[in-house]
Amino acid sequence: MSKIAVIGTGYVGLVSGAILSDFGHTVTCVDVDQVKIDNLKKGIIPIYEPGLDTIVEKNYYYKRLNFTTNIKEAVEKNDVIFIAVGTPPADDGSADLKYVLEVANSIAKYMNGYKVIVDKSTVPVGTGQRVKSVVENTLCERGLDYNFDVVSNPEFLREGSAVRDFTHPDRIVIGAESDEALKIMKEVYRVLYINETPFIETNIETAEMIKYAANAFLAMKITFINEVANVCEKVGADVQKVSKAMGQDGRISPKFLHAGPGYGGSCFPKDTKALARIAQDYGEEVSLIEATVEANEKQKKKMVQKITGAIGNVESKTLAILGVTFKPNTDDMRDAPSLVILPELAKLGAKFKVYDPEGKKEGIWRFENIKDSITWCENTYDAIENTDATVILTEWNEFRTLDLDKYEEVNGSKYFFDLRNIYNKQQMLERGFNYYGVGV
Repeated sequence: MSKIAVIGTGYVGLVSGAILSDFGHTVTCVDVDQVKIDNLKKGIIPIYEPGLDTIVEKNYYYKRLNFTTNIKEAVEKNDVIFIAVGTPPADDGSADLKYVLEVANSIAKYMNGYKVIVDKSTVPVGTGQRVKSVVENTLCERGLDYNFDVVSNPEFLREGSAVRDFTHPDRIVIGAESDEALKIMKEVYRVLYINETPFIETNIETAEMIKYAANAFLAMKITFINEVANVCEKVGADVQKVSKAMGQDGRISPKFLHAGPGYGGSCFPKDTKALARIAQDYGEEVSLIEATVEANEKQKKKMVQKITGAIGNVESKTLAILGVTFKPNTDDMRDAPSLVILPELAKLGAKFKVYDPEGKKEGIWRFENIKDSITWCENTYDAIENTDATVILTEWNEFRTLDLDKYEEVNGSKYFFDLRNIYNKQQMLERGFNYYGVGV
């Protein structure tokens, strides 16, 4: 089994480190945040991800998983070192590689022999070569000439289902330049390799591009069905039946064909912009991707128009907001549609009663500028009570099964904006609701 260090205990790093330890490897997770490390040793997980806490607790107990702020010791004692730090978007849309390159420098500073350095963070094409140069330069400054390999091993984890995604992946992508590095990476993923998970073996640049291309395509697919949904509303068609029929075509598949208020999260918004920027840097035009970014932002604002177009002036009206995270089963609000929809409605004078099973902690600071317009609630029906309309922004399971009799007891308003299409329009209309979905 391999001895692995994972630098960065954010979403990707913690999930990767925990599950690699569950595969039987000895894993050390490293972070500069002492409080976070101390909490992880106590079993306090900094993110909401179903099933992750149990894996962390078990493997920490059996000493296969450890947490530290000591990067020097982690580099010296481990053979495979994953870089899993953030790559936030810069002002021009490109990925900011500051943290990745800082870690690369730290690894080289403490190297004491051959290492495999793995880019797990989502990084632009060419980053692997930049990491290699940083390590070479730092080793040169130290007067050393250790052999090392840089590998691109992008992640394809969906928040809310990351544990299953890591343990049952569609494929493992390994971009490497030596047989030795490839052999070591296959040992890292041996549990998956013997289960006949497909392995894509390629060069570093191709591996880096695979991640961006995959995410950009999925983002385009979501945006496509959203634009089809907008047309469906105008012509009297039902986008749910359109998308179902499309998805039954084996060339298309039903995944990511669900109309809604626009995509969000840590990947699609950032990666589409970054890929567009990469293309610009190399003098190429990616008009489909650029249009996807623009159309997605328009879709969020169309939801505001949908609400105001139905109920008119929202000044002094109170809306029940169910869900603010970008998707269910996560506490992540990065680029969530709610971050556009609520502020736009607040400008028009609307007030909100908000409930999200996991979104309150992040939502409090994300909505700091409109905090006077928001009342945070502890459950669904508290949010619904005595409001002028209900707006479903996130399809948490508990919102799928509302007790409509109880709903009518606590709320006299019949305006119901189901922006995730989780209710049957005809049934809602028969109950007397003024029902509005997306493309239905």
